[in-house]
Amino acid sequence: MRVSETAIPGLLVVEPKKHGDERGFFSETFKASALEAYGVVHGWRQDNHSFSAKKGVMRGLHFQAPPQAQAKLLRVTRGSILDVAVDIRRGSPTFGRHVAVELSATNWRQLYAPVGMAHGFCTLEADTEVLYKTSEEYAPETEGGLNWLDPELAIAWPVGAADATVNARDQGWPNLSGLSSPFLYTGG
Repeated sequence: MRVSETAIPGLLVVEPKKHGDERGFFSETFKASALEAYGVVHGWRQDNHSFSAKKGVMRGLHFQAPPQAQAKLLRVTRGSILDVAVDIRRGSPTFGRHVAVELSATNWRQLYAPVGMAHGFCTLEADTEVLYKTSEEYAPETEGGLNWLDPELAIAWPVGAADATVNARDQGWPNLSGLSSPFLYTGG
């Protein structure tokens, strides 16, 4: 398993190895020790499975505020997504910046998003399935979000507002300039 740092402190790309033969393949998709070497230590609390029937489905940008703040480890088992994490930790040297990574069943990459990221993705093809671990259970009373189309973020989404399939809640989140972030950067 290879782990790579990104331009945002704490945000990691994880690339598990696939071992294949005539039967199919085997892959260790999660290995605590590989992430612990980068300071990632969680007793994962919840696994989620998302299915999107259409290309252009937009989910996010979401976060949960403390004390239920979530780190996430995402992977795609069918199809592909553009996965995006935005640093919303006050005082961070990368506050307001984002990293976008294509995750797919083909490239087998994963994204680890630490606490303090607004996270979202857009499906790049129909019938896409995303599996992800969270460090805290879902707590709707702590949920927040960021406008996925905020021009200040300058995210190069593969779909525009007119062609995206987005729910009403995700259309109503504030821009970064109007967000009162509950997160404080504490280093690394």
